[in-house]
Amino acid sequence: MPLSNAADDAFAKLAQNLGELEVVIGERARPAIAQVRAGLRDALACRERGDIPGSLAAIRLAMEQLAALGSTLDADEGAMMQFIADRFTAALGAGHKDDAKSVVDVMRRKAGDIKDDDNKDW
Repeated sequence: MPLSNAADDAFAKLAQNLGELEVVIGERARPAIAQVRAGLRDALACRERGDIPGSLAAIRLAMEQLAALGSTLDADEGAMMQFIADRFTAALGAGHKDDAKSVVDVMRRKAGDIKDDDNKDW
């Protein structure tokens, strides 16, 4: 299943920008990046089917995989990435969409995208 149009979707943008990590980290990051990208695709598919709990679970798993990758490179970076994943999941789970959007913007910047999400219609 192809990713959604990255120009219109924050998670598709995040998945697309993960390639920057492969360039920075190198070949050893490729399997972990592929898992994260697959998790984000799963999240998008769940969301399109209306399965919001499934989408949240897939996003959390993808972010935990990303945090684990960060931990192998730098323990502090991994801990910060895990905090971001936890905050995102908690914000969406509590229905705090503005907080979740802010966290997505942080995730996107960490993945190499310097522009915040202009699409505020979640």
